[in-house]
Amino acid sequence: MWLVIRTVVFEAIKNPGFDGWRPSRGLHSEIIMNRELMLGNTEQVSMSSREIAELVESRHDSVKRTVERLVERGVIAQPPLVDGIKSGNGVVAQEYLISKRDSYVVVAQLCPEFTARLVDRWQELESRQHVTVPRTLPDALRLAADLAEQNTSLRLVVSEQAPQVEALQRIAQARGTLCLTDAAKHLGVQRKVMLAWMQVNRWIYRREGAAHWLGYQPRLQAGLLEHKVTVLGTEDDGAQRLASQVRVTPKGLTVLAQKMGGIN
Repeated sequence: MWLVIRTVVFEAIKNPGFDGWRPSRGLHSEIIMNRELMLGNTEQVSMSSREIAELVESRHDSVKRTVERLVERGVIAQPPLVDGIKSGNGVVAQEYLISKRDSYVVVAQLCPEFTARLVDRWQELESRQHVTVPRTLPDALRLAADLAEQNTSLRLVVSEQAPQVEALQRIAQARGTLCLTDAAKHLGVQRKVMLAWMQVNRWIYRREGAAHWLGYQPRLQAGLLEHKVTVLGTEDDGAQRLASQVRVTPKGLTVLAQKMGGIN
C-alpha cells in the first residue's frame, strides 16, 4: 500500500508535468495486491449500537444509555438515530449509527477487553467499501494522512486501555471474595451508589424487614456473587442462629467494573 503512495509522490516530484497515476508493468501486480487495502473516502462506514452490544455481549439498551451519557459529557458526537430490525412482536427498536472513532470510546467505556473484537469487525466492514487507487498526488497524500491518523488513533486507544485491561485481568484471576463495602472501594465508587446500581440491575435484594442483602439466584449461578453463612450463636433449643452475607467474587467485580466504568 505504501509503495503505491510513495511511487505517486516520487513521480510527481521527478516529473513536474505528472497529472495522474500511470503504473508501469513492473508495478502492476503490486497495485492489484494493494487495491483491497486502500479505502475510498466517498462513503463513511458506521456501526450500529445493536452491533456493538452483540460484540461486547451486553444489552442493547445499556449500550444506548452509555452512548447518551458520553454525548451529554461531550466525549463523542451525537450519532444519528435510525429504525432497526422489527422484532417478533412487531416493535421496531431504534439504533444509533456510531462512527469508527466514537465506537472505540463506547467499547472502552463498556468492556475494554473486547477492543480486539471491535478492531476485527471494523476491518471486516471497511474491506467491503468501494476501494480505489490514488491517481494524483493530492489523493495519495490525503490517503497517507488518513491512514496515519487511523493508526495513531488505534495506538492511543490501545495504550489508554492497557492499564485498565491489566487491572481487570488481575481481578479476574484473584482468589477470595469481597464484602460489598470492600467491593465499592476497589471500584472507586460510593457504597450507596454501587448498591443502588446492583439493586436496579437485579444483582441483590432485601427481604422485607431484613437488614442484610441477598444475591439473585442467576448472579449466584453465574459465579458473580456468593453467599457466606456465619453462625451467630445458638438458640435455647440448640438450633444454630445463622446469618447470610452476600459477597462479590473476582469475576463479579470484573463485570461490575466494566458495567459501572470504574476501577482502581
